[in-house]
Amino acid sequence: MTSQRVLPQSKETLLQNYNKRLKDDIRSILDNFTEIIKTAKVEDETQVFRATQAEQDHYEMHVRAANIVRAGESLMKLVSDLKQFLILNDFPSVNEAISLRNQQLRTLQEECDKKLISLRDEIAIDLYELEEEYYSSRYK
Repeated sequence: MTSQRVLPQSKETLLQNYNKRLKDDIRSILDNFTEIIKTAKVEDETQVFRATQAEQDHYEMHVRAANIVRAGESLMKLVSDLKQFLILNDFPSVNEAISLRNQQLRTLQEECDKKLISLRDEIAIDLYELEEEYYSSRYK
């Protein structure tokens, strides 16, 4: 859209909230993924035994993977909220769709009216001819 619509304060705040949620969830996915990659690197000898370190790394990876899944679910909820917002608050496009459908139905009504008038005229002509035949018939 080339022209920016002026939104009420509550809608503007809601859109800013959606934008913040999007950025936070993307940042969470990126940070957790980066930390999983860092954890997967084999480090030199540390003061902790390898088995203990491996178990700790395994647990950390599970937690971070769960955080990624949570952020993904949050993004899916955000998409649902955005769709709902658009459906409920996009009055110009809804009005345009209603006007277009209204125009289509009016055109269809005009076509039907023309066909009905044409049928009426044809039936009137046929009925007139039948009446003429009936009244002029000698078999009355």
